[in-house]
Amino acid sequence: MISQQQANLFVLARQHLTPDSRLEDVVRVAGDIGGLHATNAMTPYLSLWARCSGFTRGCLEQELYERRTLARLRSVRGTIYIYPREFLPIAFAATSASAMAASRRYMEALGVPFEQYERVSQDILHLLAGREMSAIAIRRALQTDAYVPTVLSTMCDLGLLVRARPNSGWRDAHHSYARFEEYLPGADLRQYGEEEATVALIRQYLRAFGPASEGDIAWWSGFTRSRVRTALRALETEVRQVQLERSEQPCWLLGEDVEGLQQARAIGPPVVNLLPNLDPYLMGYRERARWLDEARTPWIFDRAGNATSTILVDGRAAGVWDVAPAGEPAISVFLFEEPPPELLELVTEQARRLGHFILEREASVRRVPGMVPLPQRNAGGFMSPLR
Repeated sequence: MISQQQANLFVLARQHLTPDSRLEDVVRVAGDIGGLHATNAMTPYLSLWARCSGFTRGCLEQELYERRTLARLRSVRGTIYIYPREFLPIAFAATSASAMAASRRYMEALGVPFEQYERVSQDILHLLAGREMSAIAIRRALQTDAYVPTVLSTMCDLGLLVRARPNSGWRDAHHSYARFEEYLPGADLRQYGEEEATVALIRQYLRAFGPASEGDIAWWSGFTRSRVRTALRALETEVRQVQLERSEQPCWLLGEDVEGLQQARAIGPPVVNLLPNLDPYLMGYRERARWLDEARTPWIFDRAGNATSTILVDGRAAGVWDVAPAGEPAISVFLFEEPPPELLELVTEQARRLGHFILEREASVRRVPGMVPLPQRNAGGFMSPLR
């Protein structure tokens, strides 16, 4: 029987969230943790800040836009991720069918005829030859009222385009677009079949998140249980089953990791992490009891399953953090329970450091007495939980 603490400490190290597992190599970290969740523009930066020694925004931007060792791709559960270049073909082959089905449903809902998509997409490919442009610039250049952003998104899902540099800084979720073969020359998105890529994707998930149940894998990936079982059968010589404390379902992990899991122990002071909303660690499991008390779920997850910015202590949720309202250089902190003074000092110091990274100036830390549960808030409330 594996205790929840053992599982959490083991996964924290695999996720580069312990002091001795932090690295400087942002590309390796992005690959090791199964990709960077990038629907929210700031999340990948803050996820890397929590995991990488000496991280600055330029560390990620250099790999994304200059060296192009990383790139964005719609992948598991229809979510935008940042992956290492060599992993893009696996993620694409495993998830492109479902991503395209969702794109087509969205175009149909907007009333975009396929003929219009074909015509506009060809015009866009011609326009983007040798350059990058924003959606607004593309629409102006084509002089069209067509649903250009929808067409662009679909072209990215097909591997025709890539989401490149943001239009106005690291907080901006709107990007310029470039032709995939020009931006990432030599990257072949079609080198794997769906079945082979599914196995590779689930292998990497178990390397980053194991031990995990079949339900966890299905929830994280968006795959059916049947598809997950087929992949696990293909991995039967590589994986092992273990039983996690307080879990009714058997959990899987790579056989090479069993010994490390069994030996996981707390060493030194508590490990404190302030993770951004939608961080991979927070979004990795359907069964969250391992790191979250059920009674606290409404303070961490909204109705759609989006995780907010969370304070972890030894891998378990201990509270919520947020950037204070505009004009106040501070990080707000809501702790579920009153911590010992030593732990409060660790949380406060981490919050100060994070505030300096986000605000680019000294930041104070202020505690708030409570918060409105996320399911009671409007959509998007998870992005500013303490405001």
